[in-house]
Amino acid sequence: MEMRDRVIVVTGGASGIGAALCRRFAREAPRGIVVADRNGPGAEAIAKEVNGLGVACDVGREADLRELVRHAGDRFGPVDVFVSNAGIASGGDPIETPLDVWQKQWEVNLMAHVYAVRAVLPGMLERGGGYLVHTASMAGILMTHGNAVYTATKHAVVGLAEWLAVTYHDRGIRVSCLCPLGVRTPMLGDPNNPWAKAAAGPVKEPEEVADMVLGSMQREEFLILTDPIAQEWMNRKTQDLERWLGGMRRIQARLGEWRPEPTTV
Repeated sequence: MEMRDRVIVVTGGASGIGAALCRRFAREAPRGIVVADRNGPGAEAIAKEVNGLGVACDVGREADLRELVRHAGDRFGPVDVFVSNAGIASGGDPIETPLDVWQKQWEVNLMAHVYAVRAVLPGMLERGGGYLVHTASMAGILMTHGNAVYTATKHAVVGLAEWLAVTYHDRGIRVSCLCPLGVRTPMLGDPNNPWAKAAAGPVKEPEEVADMVLGSMQREEFLILTDPIAQEWMNRKTQDLERWLGGMRRIQARLGEWRPEPTTV
């Protein structure tokens, strides 16, 4: 799909990958870009850059997602592309992490994607086409050390995206799933921290990732990886799961008790 004359919504658009996507899409002459973020002023700042609409939105609330889609329609028309990009990385060990932290990450990292689909997919099906982009993580295909909550919710996003890509493809719906390794965003934090150095892989800039996403959408590819080593790691896991688990345990041993800081995008 080309972005020219499309109405595009990006959540988590005030910073990081989301902001880079908004700027990249703007170069493709879309009809309109809606920048959504819990940080309302940040969303408005990016929207001003791309001549779009900034909307304060808590993606973990279905009412907010429906209101976001309504604002998009009132300003630009029906949504053609919805990028579910917002995410959080709170949590850690399943024994020690409070259940309310599990619930919040479940709402933002998975249910926000479900709410978006419920809000835009009926109209897309009625018009015979549309594009859904789901930002997951390589944690959703492999795992991430130190955070069981993030790993579990991102696995769920990948599963949802795969299901949508199979079920609605013949009705004109295209789906991409972005599974980045390390990206220099607030989510990553310090790229020299133990987790990033041990497990995040080669660190990319948000602008590089935005170029990759646009290219994959133009080719209508499902899986978007940010470095060839990600495919190599996936192959190792599928070819010999026991050996792969052993390697991940060795990384865990090097990390010890270190945990990544909770972050939101």
